[in-house]
Amino acid sequence: MKLKKTAQQMVEEALAQVHTCTLAEALALHAREDVQFIDLRDIRELQREGTIPGAYNTPRGMLEFWADPESPYHKPVFAQGKRLVLFCAAGWRSALATRTLQEMGFDDVAHIDGGFKAWKEGGGPVAPLQSRH
Repeated sequence: MKLKKTAQQMVEEALAQVHTCTLAEALALHAREDVQFIDLRDIRELQREGTIPGAYNTPRGMLEFWADPESPYHKPVFAQGKRLVLFCAAGWRSALATRTLQEMGFDDVAHIDGGFKAWKEGGGPVAPLQSRH
């Protein structure tokens, strides 16, 4: 089957339309009260590798529903008016997710170049997954 568009083409299109934070920019944003980091990785990735301290885990498949205030699945973390910084393992899922949030109307949203891998390799703080009870 010949696809109209490959996943890589979709990522490249998203990267051309979204703000990509460098590692240095992401590290500087991490300590700010007006910024919320969103971890899009699967729960198994978080359990295995940890996450960025203070990040809110949002499974990629639920992002649109959790972000939409009219959805029965809406999560208040998306309605705080904070800048959202998304990340995944390498930056592909987060590029697509950032574009999706922009299409939904989120203006102050970005993602981390290289994702959690770059964060970790660059010496960013990592914490074990915490329960949200």
